Amino acid sequence: MNSNLLKKTELLANISIIIVAVILGFVVIKRFVLPTQPPAMNDGIKIGSKVSLPDVDWSHSDRNLVFVLQKGCHFCSESAPFYQRLARQVSGRGDVRLIAALPQDVKEGGQYLSDMDVPIGEIRQATPASLGAQGTPTLLLVDHTGAVSDVWVGKLPPDKESEVMRRLGVQ
Repeated sequence: MNSNLLKKTELLANISIIIVAVILGFVVIKRFVLPTQPPAMNDGIKIGSKVSLPDVDWSHSDRNLVFVLQKGCHFCSESAPFYQRLARQVSGRGDVRLIAALPQDVKEGGQYLSDMDVPIGEIRQATPASLGAQGTPTLLLVDHTGAVSDVWVGKLPPDKESEVMRRLGVQ
């Protein structure tokens, strides 16, 4: 009877070890192997809400695209090719204005954009939270009154990149 109890205990221990190993495997794969995405929804910025940035007069354009970025944000850096295309498409057009808002000082923010080869001439220092953004990157389309007319959050998939381009009248 003692050997029967020993066999059952050994079987239970082996099953427990297998279960723990499977759970640990799932956790490791989910955390370190599968890519993570920033939150797809944005609870902070509502369409129609007003945006305030230091020394920005929104009346200069009906379409002001504000890039809410942050140095060290890997989703911002991964989005650089799209931002480069976008900046090239609107370059020289007077109807679309690009503004970058970063929590770093203006000089450091400008260097970050330069390092990513994203030519945005207007750079302002502002935290994402002060603009109502829950994270970076966030793109805000702001009208001539300073009201938000569209919001895109995170590294955008191709269909959302096309949506941004359409809203700006470029393709």
